[in-house]
Amino acid sequence: MRKNIKITAAAAAAAALALGLSACGTDSDPAAKGETGADADTSKALVVAASPTPHADILNYVKKNLADKAGLKLEVKEFTDYVLPNTATENGQVDANFFQHKPYLDDFNKKNNTHVVPVVDVHLEPLGLYSKKAKDVKDIKAGQTVAVPNDTTNEGRALQLLAENGLITVKDGVGTNAKLSDITDKKGLEFKEIEAATVPRALDDVDAAVINGNYAIEADLEPGRDSLVLEKADGNPYANILAVKDGNEDDPRVQKLAKLLNSDEVKKFIEDTYKGSIIPAFGAPAKS
Repeated sequence: MRKNIKITAAAAAAAALALGLSACGTDSDPAAKGETGADADTSKALVVAASPTPHADILNYVKKNLADKAGLKLEVKEFTDYVLPNTATENGQVDANFFQHKPYLDDFNKKNNTHVVPVVDVHLEPLGLYSKKAKDVKDIKAGQTVAVPNDTTNEGRALQLLAENGLITVKDGVGTNAKLSDITDKKGLEFKEIEAATVPRALDDVDAAVINGNYAIEADLEPGRDSLVLEKADGNPYANILAVKDGNEDDPRVQKLAKLLNSDEVKKFIEDTYKGSIIPAFGAPAKS
C-alpha cells in the first residue's frame, strides 16, 4: 500500500507560510543549528518531493527494495505541479526533489531567486507529439491547433520537436530556447499554450499536443507506441535529476539516495517497467 503524501497547492502554500513564520531560528530549526549538508541528522527520514509518475514510482521502488539495506529512511511526497517542489525544497519543507531536468531548474532559479542545485541524473522522459485525430504526423495540416507546454524550457523543446519533423520552422540558433515568437513559419497551424500537467486533458479539444513523458504515462499513453513522433534520446540534455537546496549536496542521506538512484537495480526497474518510454540516464543498459 502506498503511503505517499499528496500535497495540494493550498496545503503546500500554507505549510510554506508557516515555515517562513517560524524560520527565525529556534532550537528546533535545523538550519539555525547548522544541521544541513554533511551535518544533517541521518536518523531522520529524507523527505523527497516528486511527481507521481515515474518519479514517485522510482522512489517507492527504492524505498521498498533498497533503502533499508543502505540505512536510508525515505519519505516520498507527491506534487502534481512544476512549481511547489522547488519552492518547498528552497524553504526546507522537503529535503530534496525529483521531478525536473536541469534546463527547467536553471530557468526556475533565475526567475524565482531560488538556490536549488542538481545532484545526479536519473532518467530521460522524451517529449512526444500525440493526437486522437491524426494517425501520422503528415496528417497535421494548416488550420489545425497544437497544444504545447507553457513553461519556458518545455515549450522550447516542443517547438524544436515540431520543427525537426517539418511542422514549423523557427529562427536559426534559438534551439530549445525557442518561443512562439521565434516561429518563422507556422505553416497555418494554431498553438495553444497549456500548463504541462494539463496538456493530456486537452487532447480531446485540439488536433495534436506535445506532452511530457511522465504526464503521457499518467494519462495511460505509451510514448513508444502512441506518439506520432518522439524526442531522440541520443545527446538529449533533459535528464531528470535529483535536486537539493545549495549546500545540502553532501547530506549523507542525499548521497545514499543518489547512489541508489544510479544503481543497476534501478536501471533494470526503469527498463522493465517503462519499456523505452522512460530511459535511464546513467550507465550502460541493465542486464536482463
